Amino acid sequence: MDQIVSVILAGGEGTRLYPLTRCRCKPDVRFAGRYRLIDIPISNSINSKIQNIFILSQHYTTSLHQHILSTYPPTHFQSHKITLLTPKEAPGKKNLFKGTADAVRQNLDRILSSTAEYVLILAGDQLYHMNYHEMINFAKKEDADLVIAALPVEEQEAKRMGLLKIDPLSHVIDFFEKPPDRKTLDMFALAPKPDHEQQYLGSMGIYIFKKEALLNLLKQEGDDFGKHVIPNQVKKGKTSAFIYNGYWEDIGTISAYYQANLALTNDQNWMQSYNETNQLYTPHNNMTTPLIKATAITNSLINQGALIEAKEVTHSIVGLKTWIKEHTIVRDCIITGEHCPTYSVVIGKNCILQKAIIDSDVIIGDNVHLINQKNVQKFDSDYVFIRDGIIIITSGARLPDGFVI
Repeated sequence: MDQIVSVILAGGEGTRLYPLTRCRCKPDVRFAGRYRLIDIPISNSINSKIQNIFILSQHYTTSLHQHILSTYPPTHFQSHKITLLTPKEAPGKKNLFKGTADAVRQNLDRILSSTAEYVLILAGDQLYHMNYHEMINFAKKEDADLVIAALPVEEQEAKRMGLLKIDPLSHVIDFFEKPPDRKTLDMFALAPKPDHEQQYLGSMGIYIFKKEALLNLLKQEGDDFGKHVIPNQVKKGKTSAFIYNGYWEDIGTISAYYQANLALTNDQNWMQSYNETNQLYTPHNNMTTPLIKATAITNSLINQGALIEAKEVTHSIVGLKTWIKEHTIVRDCIITGEHCPTYSVVIGKNCILQKAIIDSDVIIGDNVHLINQKNVQKFDSDYVFIRDGIIIITSGARLPDGFVI
């Protein structure tokens, strides 16, 4: 589809996902034991047959770029060109992006060099499947300068999103990024439904601009799409909402990350791994199929290269190259794993792990109990953290025999 270019905003630090983002940017965070968040918008763009894909990054770029180059090599994706862009450097200093819109502004010469009529703006940290053909066809039908993908959300989500007010023809007549108070929130409430919580129309952070409209908007002041560019365009008119009814999740917090991962253990999950038209791409490897020895496994995902000698793995995700030793119990856990020559995660004998996230490059000794026995909601140390009651063991951790938290 040469009439549109895809621009993926992958520059976020992901402070609310700390400590998973302590040594990587948010789009580089692992999920499902084998993918990274950046794989979602890239895979959706490829599946939508978009030929030119630009990725804008600025924090911890080395790991992110290595993953992209190994996952999407030109030899395997010959009809797609993926271009990695970072802040432009001047002698003696590096100009970081001031916001999402400024990231595009700094790279307009590259992004607008194609003959495409439309520019698709995507976030690098969301979970969903979408064929962008439907949205671009809607943009053409409406002759809109801007189309915003939106979906109905409840109040808790609405507080952290951009909210839209639309007329019966789906034209956007008002927009507000992250409403600060009840009065503003009430202004965007949808008509109530019987026996339902109050709903709002939330922006998914997915936009399609006419190229000329985007160029003119970025000549104005303002460095953020949600706070500046979108409201400026709504005032001009010719802005429409594309209503999306499928699964969508913005991975904004540790709790959201944890729940979204474990939801994949349900066979009705959003990934639809059996559907080859919605493939999610991951690096090619020659790892063995997982080896499981006398382990009771229930509602769990076990990835390639894993060696499972545990007593029990329940409602958990076991990532690439993970070794879990004898008599260990793993419940409600995410072990991220990683493609590497040796085991990425080693968990010793006679351990109990419950409601925990284990990052890559972690070694856990024997008789370790990660159970949050005091039900602590927040805790920080060098390699062990707790957020929302979830234990997090960060990359590089070496937990000694008998460690308990």
